[in-house]
Amino acid sequence: MVAIDIETEEGRREALRRMLTIRAFDSAASDLFADGEIPGFVHLYIGEEAVATGACAALEERDYITSTHRGHGHCIAKGLDPTLMMAELYGRRDGYCNGKGGSMHIADVDAGMLGANGIVGAGPPLATGAALTAQLKGEDRTALAFFGDGAVAQGQVHEAVNLAATWDLPAVFLVENNQFGEGTPVDEQHNVQALSETAEAYDIPGFSVDGMDVTAVYEAVGEARQRAASGSGPTFIEAETYRFRGHFEGDQQPYRDEEDVAVWRDRDPIESFKERLLEYGELTDEEFDSMRAAADEEIEEAVAYARDAENPTPEEAYDDMFATTVPEIEQFAARMRADGGAER
Repeated sequence: MVAIDIETEEGRREALRRMLTIRAFDSAASDLFADGEIPGFVHLYIGEEAVATGACAALEERDYITSTHRGHGHCIAKGLDPTLMMAELYGRRDGYCNGKGGSMHIADVDAGMLGANGIVGAGPPLATGAALTAQLKGEDRTALAFFGDGAVAQGQVHEAVNLAATWDLPAVFLVENNQFGEGTPVDEQHNVQALSETAEAYDIPGFSVDGMDVTAVYEAVGEARQRAASGSGPTFIEAETYRFRGHFEGDQQPYRDEEDVAVWRDRDPIESFKERLLEYGELTDEEFDSMRAAADEEIEEAVAYARDAENPTPEEAYDDMFATTVPEIEQFAARMRADGGAER
């Protein structure tokens, strides 16, 4: 299940649960990376949970999303299994990409998650392609592209938006403006007051919403999805949010001060949404603690599974490279098996 109705009590509680699961997953990933258990780079989504949760809640299960290098939250919000995600972070065979992708390249095409991506701005062209596929096949599917504020300056992003706008493709372009493109403040990257003004160049709707408010994101994406599905073309949404951690784990963050971080932490999307549900009488402190404990336990179990899972064999490096078997690749794999992985 992906879509949830945040206008209902059950839907709001589910949105909170998803945000807690994302927070628990990335908190664990932070600790595991610091301990040297997870190879490669890790970029955390802590602080931005409302964007992925609100956006994916407004989508239908059949819809597509494309992600970024900071994609754990997108995956969980789209319904991917945290256990298989954690196995992928560990480089295990049971991971979504058989351990070959790691943190920045989780994908599950069957679930409509077309992949996280280490290339800045690479998601929108993929989403435009998916939207074109849906249009040509006459399918009731939309494609939503997550991308960061830094990616708005990438040429391929504008090519993707232009094509989608010109052909009225069922696409939604969602900028996660977390205030920094790596270490560069957003106001030093762009010559517009709001990134949503970008939409004006393509004569499509553009909105800026509070990305720390899961309901605001849900409503904006819901409206955009409805417009896209009706054949009226794409929408460009800017969700103003903030990453509580550095650009990557280990980032010393000389580009921002603790006072700025503290201001945004006071707007924590999980805490603020919890307080709202408490005011509605839909949640108690005890229930919240129970939900958080359940999320922590789920991720602890995922870590335990990943630790014990098997690594892929060296010759498996050549699997899934081509849809049709290529003789040369088979030869390389055979040599790997014959010499125990010494082939170079």
